[in-house]
Amino acid sequence: MDANELRAKTPDQLREELVKLKKESFNLRFQQATGQLENTAGFRAARRNAARVKTILNEKAASAASEA
Repeated sequence: MDANELRAKTPDQLREELVKLKKESFNLRFQQATGQLENTAGFRAARRNAARVKTILNEKAASAASEA
């Protein structure tokens, strides 16, 4: 997931993406708890992607506040 791709999305689309990433993280935690997790790097990727989405949401909110 590239930050430039995320910046092109609307805030509503970004919120949907964040919900999807949180569900993925939740599922990965359950897989780990049950011993079914094969790709442990998925945790890190999901967390970082969620952080990217949150950062861009905050950037968009700050720019909207400064314009108003």
